[in-house]
Amino acid sequence: MRGLPGATVLVVDDEVLIRAGLAALLRAAPGLEVVGEAADGHEAVALAAATRPDVVLMDIRMPGLDGIAATGRILADAPDPKPRVIVLTTFDLDEYVYAALRAGASGFLLKETEPHQVIAAVEAVAAGDVLFAPSVMQRLVEAYVRQPRRVPTPAPPGLGRLTPRELEILRLVATGRTNHEIADALTVSEATIKTHLNRTMTKLGLTSRAQAVVVAYETGLVIPRHQV
Repeated sequence: MRGLPGATVLVVDDEVLIRAGLAALLRAAPGLEVVGEAADGHEAVALAAATRPDVVLMDIRMPGLDGIAATGRILADAPDPKPRVIVLTTFDLDEYVYAALRAGASGFLLKETEPHQVIAAVEAVAAGDVLFAPSVMQRLVEAYVRQPRRVPTPAPPGLGRLTPRELEILRLVATGRTNHEIADALTVSEATIKTHLNRTMTKLGLTSRAQAVVVAYETGLVIPRHQV
């Protein structure tokens, strides 16, 4: 069960040495179980369906079906609770990272990340926690929504069904606030914030907090700081 000892992980990378190294690292970590290794996106989709991992450690750039497309397929096909996907990249302000977050990935790790940080990241997302500082997510999203000539993204059908409080919380999430900070600002409990956010994500058909941030910026609910 997600959030408890025994979290399962699927490792996906087209480079055999990286894939084997990550798998060996995670197998040595108490409470983590590697249930599969995939060399490409197609294999990742098949193994995710067969093993139903709690976490998928996904390389972004792979030949054939890349990590972005594979993330979208895995999350679309998976029953609840859906796996949490961490994408692996070489550069944090990368359009591929942004696209993966938009597809539903829960966060990203740089490939030069220290081994103990990789383990901590997998444990964090398995427990439902935020993988990285909200400011990092905010910086990444703003870098892409403010690009010139970017085609506007249509609002999700469920956006008009959000209550005023749900819209307010979505805006606060997108500006980098944690659930605790939002609860303090609105003088409600953190559990109440989580309930509102879960309802918001259900109405919008979203699978991760990072995806909610992307939607808030792309639809204009939050304006990038340089445009304010």
